[in-house]
Amino acid sequence: MKNRVNIALILIFIVLLTLLSRVYFLSIKSNTYYEELSKRNYIKKVFEVPNRGIIKDRNGVPLAMNKIGFSINIKPHLRSYKNMYKLDQLVTLINKHLPQYEKEKLYKEYKKLDSNYKHDFVKVIEFIPYDDFFDKYTIFNSNDDIKIKPEVKRVYPYGKNGSHIIGYVGKATKRDIENNEFSKYSGIIGKNGLEKYYNNKLQGKLGEKSIKVNALNKEIEVLDEIEPTSNNDLHTSIDIELQKYIQKIFEGKSGAVIVMDSNNGEVLAAGSYPEFDNNIFVDGISVKDWEAMRNDFNHPFTNKLVNGKYPPGSVIKMGIALSFLENGLKPDFEVYDNGFIKIGRRNFRCWKTTGHGRVGFTKAIRESCDDFFYKGSLEIGINKISKTLAKYGIGEETGIELTNEFYATNPNKDWKQHKFKQPWYIGDTINASIGQGYMSVTPMQIARYTAFLASGKLPKPHFAKDNFEEPKEIKFNPAHMKIIRKGMYEVINHKKGTATNYINSKVTIAGKTGTAQVVTIPQEEKVRMKESELEYYHRSHAWLTTYGPYKNPQYVVTVLVEHGGHGGSAAGKVVSQIYDKLLEMGYIKNK
Repeated sequence: MKNRVNIALILIFIVLLTLLSRVYFLSIKSNTYYEELSKRNYIKKVFEVPNRGIIKDRNGVPLAMNKIGFSINIKPHLRSYKNMYKLDQLVTLINKHLPQYEKEKLYKEYKKLDSNYKHDFVKVIEFIPYDDFFDKYTIFNSNDDIKIKPEVKRVYPYGKNGSHIIGYVGKATKRDIENNEFSKYSGIIGKNGLEKYYNNKLQGKLGEKSIKVNALNKEIEVLDEIEPTSNNDLHTSIDIELQKYIQKIFEGKSGAVIVMDSNNGEVLAAGSYPEFDNNIFVDGISVKDWEAMRNDFNHPFTNKLVNGKYPPGSVIKMGIALSFLENGLKPDFEVYDNGFIKIGRRNFRCWKTTGHGRVGFTKAIRESCDDFFYKGSLEIGINKISKTLAKYGIGEETGIELTNEFYATNPNKDWKQHKFKQPWYIGDTINASIGQGYMSVTPMQIARYTAFLASGKLPKPHFAKDNFEEPKEIKFNPAHMKIIRKGMYEVINHKKGTATNYINSKVTIAGKTGTAQVVTIPQEEKVRMKESELEYYHRSHAWLTTYGPYKNPQYVVTVLVEHGGHGGSAAGKVVSQIYDKLLEMGYIKNK
């Protein structure tokens, strides 16, 4: 009996404890919850998007800026039969004063964005420039069913000039918003070039307001406010006047041009040609424009500065010559070139079919003797050559502030085994020794490597002033570098130099020409080409990479002309004009 009483008492205790817990929750805990919920009902958070930072050239000239305007927004929930007449009146009003906006398109935009769950006004016109709308502002603003909001639109005042460098913004996708919450409020994000690389800096930081509202959602009081950031401009090393000049003299050509400070890596101008107008991407490119760009055999949308992979041809010969010297070949090493070297059943020919006779280092660079490099490479081997070139940045990213930069290819035995599961052959070494075969580079890599040959240090190419890094120290024998520089001087200034007849500049420069064979044309392009086009697109690419002034190197100028043939004839005039312009603009002080 006693046990039963104890069990009953325990059950009563448990019930009472449960009831007390529930009373505590309802009176204390839930009160806190509902109090917080109540605050959410009458305190509204509003985020303020700062104006996107301006991208400026080295002299403060805007390269990417914001244009002021307005958007037109219509009251939601007007799609029903009962309210359709009101929607029609509003659309008719817009069309009357802004006839460039068709009624059907306005209806379509409204119906696409309106829903039963939407409480904000529906944006039917995203942007109207300030000057086009200001005199009509009062007409629309006095209508309670229309809300006019201030807007900004990204504008690129120089159009095609430097488009691959500057990049562009576009509408933020769902994936963009997942990766960058800011774009949920701004609606845009950097898609390419500096706009993408420095997107976080350019977009700034959101402002935030806590606003007390009543039951009708009417604002009563601003409780707290954090201003959006405004210190988000980007100052670059680009000179837009030089950029415009290069585009003019490169008109009609396809390829790349880089002008870079040989000592600190600042890029004064860089173009991937043909260029495109970045403004067409801000509101979304049309299908017609996109197809035209996509089907252009000159690939205007490809950033050839860092995404174009080309055989370097003879412009790599200075690096290979340095590898010969640092791996045991003496400075007085010579070969006799009779026009070819026979390996097995195959003859590897020099570009000069009659041969160059007796050739040492300086002459080999000056006259671009292939046979010298064939025979030297067989003495040293591909692995040592590849190791040397890697020190000069070949096969590596340069670090320039352009996204998705390509490594290109600095081949060796392990690379081929890993890539193709094949052994390395002597013929592979021969081809690599003159910058052909598996070897490939980007124009930015060649510009950086040329800066090393000029200054003795490997700089990091950069556009933003605050992205400077001290150039990388690389050990080399000064006596060996003297041989290389003498050869590069004679390429431009000796009567037998491969570029002598094509350079006419007021500045004394050194450099190297290169002719790089086109490896292949994509099959999907080949089937669309006419016979005359096939002939053109099979022509070799032309390189000319230089530094100057010769005695006091200050700038590197690297030019690639796609399908240009010989480096000197295709690029000599362009290079000469660029150095003369640098002199005229005061960048070069002592020629």
